[in-house]
Amino acid sequence: MTRTLDREAPESRGLLLRIVPPGLYAGRPHVIVERAHLVYRRAWTAFVAGFFEPLFFLLSLGFGFGQLVSEVNGLPYPAFVAPGLLAASAMNGAIFDTTYNLFLKVKYSKVYEAMLNTPMGPIDIAVGEATWALLRGGLYSAGFLVVMFGFGLVTSAWALLALPVCLLIALAFAAVGMAGATFMRSWQDFDLVQLVVLPLFLFSTTFYPLSVYPSWLQAVVQWTPLYHSIELLRALTTGSVGWGALAHVVYLVVMAAAGVLVASRRLGKLLVS
Repeated sequence: MTRTLDREAPESRGLLLRIVPPGLYAGRPHVIVERAHLVYRRAWTAFVAGFFEPLFFLLSLGFGFGQLVSEVNGLPYPAFVAPGLLAASAMNGAIFDTTYNLFLKVKYSKVYEAMLNTPMGPIDIAVGEATWALLRGGLYSAGFLVVMFGFGLVTSAWALLALPVCLLIALAFAAVGMAGATFMRSWQDFDLVQLVVLPLFLFSTTFYPLSVYPSWLQAVVQWTPLYHSIELLRALTTGSVGWGALAHVVYLVVMAAAGVLVASRRLGKLLVS
């Protein structure tokens, strides 16, 4: 029987089927993405609303408050702020989608319990939800990139890689947000999400350079995920790309992989056991 199943499985999934225990993965995460698309067809205003927050910050702080600031690290203030807001846009679009929506589906609507009665497993759910959050964060980022180009805030051809990087940022935060949501016990616990996201947004060199902090706080900031996201995008949009950019990429890849792994295991315990 085992040999028959192995022969029927597509060759591209053969290795995965040998590594992942049966029942955890069925190769159908795209169904989660399709379902989310059908749901948001009727709630598209809530979907696109997240684009406007970073735009308002750019107009008010970048071009408003920015009139009082000459340059930051050799950049006009709007050009310094815009990559930070771009990274924050990808983060917000991904993390809020995974945390609140996943908690609702697990705790109240029981959507995933119904899904597990079909040929799907916890890893399908984790990968599917992370993919949808990636797409949502990517759409926010794409719209904001268009605004940056329109205002002349992009000065390098390296900026062509900004959108793929935004997708990686969205995936990393979606995976961690999804993993965190599996530990939530009630809606009050989501105050912790704001407690983490807001300081990241304010202090990860979004609005001012790392040099304004004391040395011990600089070390703390340099370990935060949004800092790596912002520095990577700022390097791409300004053309100051070096080997250090690879360290930022590795950080985000490891973060995404760890988040998906923890989320899939936690979903398996919550929904299967």
